[in-house]
Parts: sequence; C-alpha cells; structure tokens
Amino acid sequence: MEVIQALRNVFHQDSLLVGEEACRPFECDALSAYREHPLAVVLPENVEQVKQALRICKQYQVPVITRGSGTGLAGGTLPLKNGIVLGLSKLNKIIKIDPLQRTAIVQPGVRNIVVSEAVAHHGLYYAPDPSSQIACSIGGNVAENSGGVHCLKYGLTVHNVTSIKIIDMDGTESVFDEKDDGIDLLALMNGSEGLLGVIVEIKLKLLPKPEAAQVVMAAFHSVGDCADAVTRVLEQGIIPAGLEMMDKFSIMAAEAFAKVGYPTEAEALLLCEVDGSHDQVQVDAKRVADILTQAGAYQIQLSQNEAQRIALWKGRKNAFPAVGRFSPDYYCMDGTIPRSQLAFILEEIAKLSTKYGLKVANVFHAGDGNLHPLIMYDANKPGELATTEAFGGEILKLCVDVGGTITGEHGVGVEKLNAMCHQYDTPELEIFHGIKAIFDDTGLLNPGKAVPTLHRCAEVSHMHVHNNQLPHPHLERF
Repeated sequence: MEVIQALRNVFHQDSLLVGEEACRPFECDALSAYREHPLAVVLPENVEQVKQALRICKQYQVPVITRGSGTGLAGGTLPLKNGIVLGLSKLNKIIKIDPLQRTAIVQPGVRNIVVSEAVAHHGLYYAPDPSSQIACSIGGNVAENSGGVHCLKYGLTVHNVTSIKIIDMDGTESVFDEKDDGIDLLALMNGSEGLLGVIVEIKLKLLPKPEAAQVVMAAFHSVGDCADAVTRVLEQGIIPAGLEMMDKFSIMAAEAFAKVGYPTEAEALLLCEVDGSHDQVQVDAKRVADILTQAGAYQIQLSQNEAQRIALWKGRKNAFPAVGRFSPDYYCMDGTIPRSQLAFILEEIAKLSTKYGLKVANVFHAGDGNLHPLIMYDANKPGELATTEAFGGEILKLCVDVGGTITGEHGVGVEKLNAMCHQYDTPELEIFHGIKAIFDDTGLLNPGKAVPTLHRCAEVSHMHVHNNQLPHPHLERF
C-alpha cells in the first residue's frame, strides 16, 4: 500500500512493523477479548517522527490509534484493520525534574512508577498509582485519567497534571496549561482517550513524601457492614490516603497469590491507609481502628513498619492477576457509584451473578465509589463471552441508575459504547461529537472509540425520548 511505502521512506525497519506476526503483540490491549491486526505499527523515537507519521496518515486518510504500554482495560487501543498503531513506548525520557517547583516534565512512554523512583532522593513522589503502575505509561494514564489506591486523598491523574503538549493530524503542536485563562481545556485532555490529539509531553505535579503512613486492615463477617464502614470513616472527617474494599473471593485469591496474611474466612476486607506526620498518623490510625470496630469489624490489624504496610497493599494491588489464576478468563468492569449505594450494588451484583451463572470477585476503590467487579468466564465456551458482556452491561446500567457513572478510570474505549447510550442523552452526545470535530476534523484519531454514534444508540434501543418524540427522526430505528 502507498501509506506503507511512505512510512518506509521515513522510518527505519526497527521503528516500522508490518505483517501479521510483527504486529501481533499490538492486536489488543489488556481487554484481550477483542483483537484486530493493524496495517502497521509505527514506533517513533522522537516528537518530529510523531509529526511525520501523523502527516503521512492524514495524506492517505489512514486512521491512527495511539498506544502506550497496552495495559488499558477498555479496548481503547484496539487497532483497526485499515489503521496504523502509533506506539509511543520509545518516547520514555524524563525531560526535567524541578524539585523546588515540585514538578517533572516527562514524555508519554515513561512508566508511572519510574517517576516516583526518579524523584525519591528529593523526598518527592508522584501520587496517582494504578495497580498496573509498574508497567503503565504516563501518556496512557492521562488518556484514561487513571486513578489508583491513593486517588481518594490525592486525586486522579487530572488533579496531578499541570500541562500537556499534544500534536494534531497536521503535525501542529498545542500546549494546554493550568495557567491558561478561559475554559479548562487541560482537564478536557485528561481522559480524552486519544480522540483529540497525540500526547507527547506531560508536566506532572510532585508531592512531598509523607513523614509516616500506616495501614489499618479490618475484616468483616458481612459485606454490607464493610460497605457501611466506608461511609462512617469519611463522616468523621478523616480523609484516608487509600480506602480499599475486597470481597471474600478476591481476598482468597489475593492471599493465595501474595501470601500477606489476609484473613481468608472474612466476607469482606477493608484496607485504610492514613498518612502525615508521625503524631497525626498515630492519632488517625487509632480513630480509624475504633470506627471500624464500632462498625462491626471482628478483626483489626495495624501495619507496624513500612515493610508490613507495603505487604498489605501488595495483595490488593495484585488482586487482578490473582483472580486470573482461578478462571480461564475474566472481564474487569469499571463503574462509579455514590458511596451510600455500595451495599445495595453489591447485593445486586450477587443477584446478577446467580442470574447469569458466572462468579464475580469484587474489588473497590471504596473511598470514591469506584467498582471493579471481575466477572469470571471461559472464552472457549460458545456464547459465554456474550453472556459476560450482558452481565457487565447490567452492572454499568445499575451504576448509572443509582446516580453514578459507567467509568471511574478505565475509560470507555470500545467496551462501554453501549453503556454511553444509557448514560447520556442525545444532545450531550452531539456535544461530544462536536468537541471531537473541533480538535480532529479529519476523524482519523482513534475513530469508533469512547463516544457512540447516534445510529448505535438507536440500534441498542437507548435513543432517548423527549416530549414523546424521538430526536433525529431521519435515523433508522431498530
């Protein structure tokens, strides 16, 4: 094809992968249920090569799917068979660290954990810590607005990014900074899932390492009591650094994998971390332990040193791969609900588990109501993936119906397109498409992701009715 030849004229063979075997590692992200082979994979080594690749793709009207480390769980980097994957893993330099301003300027391919490692000798760290932080890239974190176990106190990626540089399909650079006047376009870029531009540089906010931190682990005989305990802690004015909940199956899986001393007989487990000065941590940890005991916890354990604190988090952060040892496949959902609805939603998920005949392991960023139910299934059984998707769709619908949203940090990708039809009305979807058109009038940046077409919403019977009339009467109804 002409576009391949044009790319070969610019990129060395180590930076341009063509052919089924060469491109196979890029056929999916961590949502491996969906796979597709791209025309080619381009791996630029600098920003100028990114610009060249985009200009060539625009010239030949070839879609571009920007990819980081491929740890995304919503199919956000699923290739198109007529598209190019633009992998940014080679743009992995930390450009500048300013310990006085407490900022770091990095390229998108820098791994999350590397930032904290690079600034540790300054007594600083980067707060957002997704469970995949050892592998996930900062560019991907920005694209999905990732969170992590410490996002309750320190915020999502959007709260820890002060500037972003992007490149559009013309190869033109734009910078969005927190100091800019007017509407907050910087926030718009966080969670934009590759639809608005290719991120090539990010300025991150760094925080001083807390003087001390301590984890309170509480075991409960009842999932409902554990869920209610989350609200009780926050009602007392305590903002934990992390507040995570696990159900019985995820406890057993995590303990079998990490062997950190989780009580496997518990129906639910809560991990609450407090940080700050030594004196404040001692006071807050005791207050949290007392609150959780009053809320029904039958066992309380406080980490006694840094090694034990890290060990207690190790099980939670490895919950996803741990569950994978008990099932041929699992489907990781991501929705967010009001904290007051945690107990109710858990009960409803249990009912759905019985309805669909599929086991579920529940892991939560409980402090901000971010759910991660892991639906276990076997893709080798005909129809079981479709059943799993239907199960997941009902969970997302539940999240919206109780006042929540269909995603907390994984993004929409291709996974939640139908759920978007349930959450948003037609005028809102039209605004999303309008924003896309302003930043990418070619429509070539990650097409078919994140924002469903109105035709799709009509097809899945989620077209919204206003004043007894359907909008867009010219659209075919299914």
